[in-house]
Amino acid sequence: MNKSIILLTCFLIAFLGKSNIVFSQNCKTLLPVPVQVKSLDGNFQLSSNTKIVVPSGNADIREVADLFDGQLASLTGQKLEISNAKTKRSIEFKLNTQANSSLGNEGYSLNVTPQNITISANKPAGLFYGAQTLLQLIPPVKANGPVAVACADITDFPRFGWRGLMLDVSRHFFTKDEVKRFIDQMVKYKYNVFHWHLTDDNGWRIEIKAYPKLTSVGAWSVFRTGRYGGFAPEEEGEPATYGGFYTQDDIREVVKYAADRFVTIVPEIDVPAHSKAVLAAYPEVSCSGKPTTVSAGTNNGIGENVFCVGNEQNFKMLDVIFGELASLFPGEYIHIGGDEANREFWRNCPKCQQRMKEENIKELPDLQSYFTRRIGKIIASKGKKVIGWDEILEGGLAPEASVMSWRGLDGAIAAAAAGHSAVMSPTSFCYLDYLQGEKNIERNSFGYLRAKRVYEFEPVPEGVDPKYILGGQGNVWTEFIPNYRRVEYMTWPRALVLSEILWSPKTERNWDEFVPRMEAQFPRFDQAEVNYATSIYDPEVAMVKTAEGDYRIVFTPEIKGLDIYYTFDCTFPDKFSAKYDGNPIKTPKGSSEIWAITYRDGKPIGCLLVITFDELRTRM
Repeated sequence: MNKSIILLTCFLIAFLGKSNIVFSQNCKTLLPVPVQVKSLDGNFQLSSNTKIVVPSGNADIREVADLFDGQLASLTGQKLEISNAKTKRSIEFKLNTQANSSLGNEGYSLNVTPQNITISANKPAGLFYGAQTLLQLIPPVKANGPVAVACADITDFPRFGWRGLMLDVSRHFFTKDEVKRFIDQMVKYKYNVFHWHLTDDNGWRIEIKAYPKLTSVGAWSVFRTGRYGGFAPEEEGEPATYGGFYTQDDIREVVKYAADRFVTIVPEIDVPAHSKAVLAAYPEVSCSGKPTTVSAGTNNGIGENVFCVGNEQNFKMLDVIFGELASLFPGEYIHIGGDEANREFWRNCPKCQQRMKEENIKELPDLQSYFTRRIGKIIASKGKKVIGWDEILEGGLAPEASVMSWRGLDGAIAAAAAGHSAVMSPTSFCYLDYLQGEKNIERNSFGYLRAKRVYEFEPVPEGVDPKYILGGQGNVWTEFIPNYRRVEYMTWPRALVLSEILWSPKTERNWDEFVPRMEAQFPRFDQAEVNYATSIYDPEVAMVKTAEGDYRIVFTPEIKGLDIYYTFDCTFPDKFSAKYDGNPIKTPKGSSEIWAITYRDGKPIGCLLVITFDELRTRM
């Protein structure tokens, strides 16, 4: 795809006399779409002489202004002076003297006139989000002269308070600078929760001073590359050199970085399962007590990866771990995982069986409930609230605990029925590690989730009181994401879709109107060197069998306005090849595969698709 074409269609550059003025895009490209937008006549000319005005003596507003100034410099190359004195042609940040109840803590008003730009809010968070909207009105070009910002009057506030993205740093480790980069992109689209999946079978990523082997041993596996889950097993004596971890100073640095951008970090320590890295460091934690290694994603499977519930020392260990965790993260929640526990290890464990006998526990799921309740009490003793995957519902929860519903909507429905809050994160809409384009192009993942499907997500299940739904979250699991460029590719642009669902009014939902606003963000990704996916330009392909018994091929574009060209003779298709007319295509005798590509406005825009008839029949 030629991304410069999109850039040229999104922005108009006009030359007025000797001055080169760059004109901004209009309000129809804002994402997520604001609650109320009124376009006005005229424009504000932003130049190097423009000042940012903040009230004196308010450090919080000054910090928001500093962040905006830095973002603006990255966007346009212009860094502005910040002043306490109001002037003409200024950008003013101010808090409302009387709170506007409709705006809440994160809402804002943005007024752009030819004379001034004013962002007002009840709280600094609102000023920050107003600044993100203003940045979207400014084109991502290094301007040699003024930038004409379209005049508008905008009132905006979020639908949900929990607007999150999760990054799994266990399957593959990502540096603190990469985590900061992830947060930088989140906040541009008004996300406010970063769920940090810090531990799993493939690595323990956070320093715990009381248990140093969690990182000296548990943070490292043997190196493998290729397709996760199919690697060769570890060789005897092979050194564990792949991985990494964050020191507590690293954690504090990232926590502050996020907080400065109004992002709360929810750390996750996944227990009782997904704990092979712990067992590698401290084998006595397991039921068997046998030495093991950190999982490297090899083809011999995970093996034993659960805490022994019958070992009382394990609860003392977890009390210390969660104590250190609570001291590092100021947010109200700690995520305890709780998912996918292989309880069969407990069935054959004398200590676990003794625990069940002492506590009058009849079934293994109830043993996990016992474990969850005890962990909940530990976390409550640290002044925090529990949140976990929806399995933690089994057996009952403390009243203040919340549920992250990932196995569909049922977890949230059950949580609400029991009086618990829920965060919606179902696999069918929110798993951003799933393939986002045609399977034969994307290839490597557990599932399939196109952007258009994400846009159908409704976080409040039918019949559930909305007061129980905190919001929603996209998850980036990294089994098949070995480097940060791939993290970006899988996250964007689908996270744009979720950002609108979690921020904007439900009544504003329209896929065809969303698409050009999504595409308007692509030049911003280009300028920031974010490796986003262009899978929306690649159609789905399928084979169907007619009543007469022959096979035909159909294409289903994800967006409108695309032309699809194809060949059966194993040559590269272009705009001179056969064009798909929307009707099923009859396959010629002797052919065994189809090649196809999409065009828009006479130019190629999608990826080349090559797929055999055998594979298409298999999909049937």
